Amino acid sequence: MTAGLEHYLAVSVLLFCLGLAGVLTRRNLLVLYMSLELMLNAANLALVAFSRFRHGIDGQVMVFFIITVAAAEVAVGLALLVALYRRRRSAQVEDLATLKL
Repeated sequence: MTAGLEHYLAVSVLLFCLGLAGVLTRRNLLVLYMSLELMLNAANLALVAFSRFRHGIDGQVMVFFIITVAAAEVAVGLALLVALYRRRRSAQVEDLATLKL
């Protein structure tokens, strides 16, 4: 039995909802970034699924750009996390306001 487009999209929606729940409920920056990455990967899965079933390459090109943006997001996010932890010894979102000059 082969998986159809609906199966891929169902998994994508499930992953996106899990990531959204993590973003809305957690206050730790590391968990917040992991949840954002989960949401981006859900979008990637949907794009690749559409690309596979339409027999095109457009979705795969978009996934490449999303992965590039996600890598830049992780670099900036981890820099903020390290700066916050060095200053406040905490990784909570509320402590980001204390990084202002």
